[in-house]
Amino acid sequence: MERTERQRRNHPPYRSAAPSDSAGSSSSTSRRSYSNRSRNADYKHSKYNTNSNLSFEDDADWRSRRSSDSKIYLQKLEAKEDDVGHDGRSHFDLPPVLVGTCPSMCPEAERAQRERLRDLAIFERLHGNPSKTSPDLAVKKFCRTMSAKSDQALDVRPLPVLEKTLKYVLSFLDTKEQPFEVIHDFVFDRTRSIRQDLSIQNIANEKAIYMYEEMVRFHVTSHQKLLNGDSNSNASSMHHLNTQQLSKALITLLNLYEINRSNGAIFENEAEFHSLYVLLHLDSNSQATGEPLTLWFRTLRSPAIKSKEMRFARTILRYFRMCNYKGFLCTIGAEASNLQYCILEPYVNEIRALALSYINNGGYKLHPYPLVDLSMLLMMEESEVESFCKACGLATSEDELGNMSLPTKQTTFSCPKGAFQRYSFVKLK
Repeated sequence: MERTERQRRNHPPYRSAAPSDSAGSSSSTSRRSYSNRSRNADYKHSKYNTNSNLSFEDDADWRSRRSSDSKIYLQKLEAKEDDVGHDGRSHFDLPPVLVGTCPSMCPEAERAQRERLRDLAIFERLHGNPSKTSPDLAVKKFCRTMSAKSDQALDVRPLPVLEKTLKYVLSFLDTKEQPFEVIHDFVFDRTRSIRQDLSIQNIANEKAIYMYEEMVRFHVTSHQKLLNGDSNSNASSMHHLNTQQLSKALITLLNLYEINRSNGAIFENEAEFHSLYVLLHLDSNSQATGEPLTLWFRTLRSPAIKSKEMRFARTILRYFRMCNYKGFLCTIGAEASNLQYCILEPYVNEIRALALSYINNGGYKLHPYPLVDLSMLLMMEESEVESFCKACGLATSEDELGNMSLPTKQTTFSCPKGAFQRYSFVKLK
């Protein structure tokens, strides 16, 4: 009996905790925390379950929800465009989160700091002095940590200054005094800073569309020139970074088209830039630039889908994935614009190598393939065909009359692992 009483004193029965009871409060909090952790674990398991055989793209409900959410989002943007304030101003005329007041291409504080640190690009140096510049030479650099909350209005350039800066920066593309890699490095960074200032101020009007079109053109032409330049590691990394920024700038441009759309019409250059998005997705092994094309095509409006530029892009996409080298090359020669060809040029030599392998494997051994006919098929100069064959590991021969030909059934064919040298593209008459 005494033992039972002692146990009762040492181990009192559980009582519901009052608000002032610290022990009970701790126990209750512990139980709630465990319950929350359990629910969170179940949520994470259901959200990130890697063992599930289902994918979002295969879920019809997900596709319908995504399409519906996209339409709602665009309707909200269009509603904002049409929303007129008490003073009669439209959405894009209203003051953004931050309005820049910097009057020059580079904020004064940044200019002084970069002079002190001798951090001036070769195009910004006054009389070649690496520690001296001027407001007419210095251009604001891209800063990864910059944001509307942390930056001051005096450090952000307004739209008129950004337009002037972009025109000044792109003018360096015409100079021949420096290698293209040096010019590209400067223009690449400064245009990225321009895009950053546009984003911080929420500038999304038609002037922003024009500026983004110019910047995308710069990245597209650089895409071609960097591939045809020196095959060193620096040029390779520059091309990779350029492709990344090309994708980001192009996606932003396509969004700006949608935001500024009225009456369902498309902008003057919109169809061509939509086609560039398709051409960037030719190779399934290339860097992803957004959602799958099968979903992306559904979001396009009818005028864009039916445009000449988009019909060209879809035809090229079909020929490339079907390995139809003749249709691929002939369509490019007949319809491709300069911007479209800048993106397609690396694939041209890839398709030429594919055609060469077909001819080598399918030809008759006793009848060599004349290089004259091969040059017409590959749409390149006859003088370059022999070099191209050698790059693919195939030997050529010469007959008694001096005519060059390609013996077929050679077992030494191999597609070069690195990039091809630049070959001409001859359009058929």
